[in-house]
Amino acid sequence: MNDQADNNPEQAAAGREAQYSQFVALLARHDQSIRRFVRSLLPSREGVDDVMQETALECWKKFSEFTPATPEDAVDEFVRWACVIARFKAMSWQRDRGRDRLVFRECVIEALAAAALDSLDQQESERRAIENCLQTMPDDQRRLVLSVHSPGESVALIAAETGQKARRLYSRINVLRNLLLDCVQQRLTGEAANG
Repeated sequence: MNDQADNNPEQAAAGREAQYSQFVALLARHDQSIRRFVRSLLPSREGVDDVMQETALECWKKFSEFTPATPEDAVDEFVRWACVIARFKAMSWQRDRGRDRLVFRECVIEALAAAALDSLDQQESERRAIENCLQTMPDDQRRLVLSVHSPGESVALIAAETGQKARRLYSRINVLRNLLLDCVQQRLTGEAANG
């Protein structure tokens, strides 16, 4: 019995550490999206860092209440959940500076938040479509398309490895980009049609 009591604090600490790791990973992944959302709610860049800090702290305090439908949904649902908290933190920040001339009314913040969340949903749909389309490409084509955006990769490196001319590979990249764009547009159209 004593051993179990001794293990419980360790298990609780391990569980808390795992929860913290999950929180940090989700926050790091979505930091820029949440930051853009906060920026869209404030009349200037002033306050964005303060609101982001308050949002992160509040998200951590309430992270045990964050319950996505499935573990796979956690990534998509976290950003919306965090943006709801950010909206309230932005309104609080605005209220605290109510005497300033450049402060939005709460109804304006609500309208901006709704528009920003719609935009966030669109960006997330586009990101998923791009990831899915990239996954359907053969490895060599995916590597070539991503080579211009990946550190340590380059068209020149691939040309040297494959013995092809860089100019030919750039032409191939343009073709692959068009195929990727078509794939993404089809996925987004299909997603919109399915609701």
